[in-house]
Amino acid sequence: MLLVVDTNILVSFFNEKSKARDLATSSFSELLSPNFALYEINAHKQEISEKFSISDEQFVFALKLMNTVIQFVRAEEYRRFFSRAKKVSPDIDDIDFFALALKAGAAIWSNDKKLKKQPAVRVFSTEDLVKLLGL
Repeated sequence: MLLVVDTNILVSFFNEKSKARDLATSSFSELLSPNFALYEINAHKQEISEKFSISDEQFVFALKLMNTVIQFVRAEEYRRFFSRAKKVSPDIDDIDFFALALKAGAAIWSNDKKLKKQPAVRVFSTEDLVKLLGL
């Protein structure tokens, strides 16, 4: 299974006890995400660190771990799908995720329920994946 990982899943990666982190590191799927998501994560480093009560070292460790299990893709590689993604995505902030999913023929992994309100790209929540994998 090929999945494009949304930012809300990436953020949950900083919680050591997160089911999303367990799933991502279990090699159940090939995982992709837009490269700009890393910039978002770094821009919100303080918020994320406070939310999960983690140190700078723990943040860096989680970020490195994330980079080992998720392939981050530059926008140039899926840019030609932006036009279609704009029509499909229920949220303008998620256009990159939809464009990458359309380019890769992948589903999206997100806990954002509104993303399921479109027919073009399949969207799985963490709960959906846990059920699907029988965990």
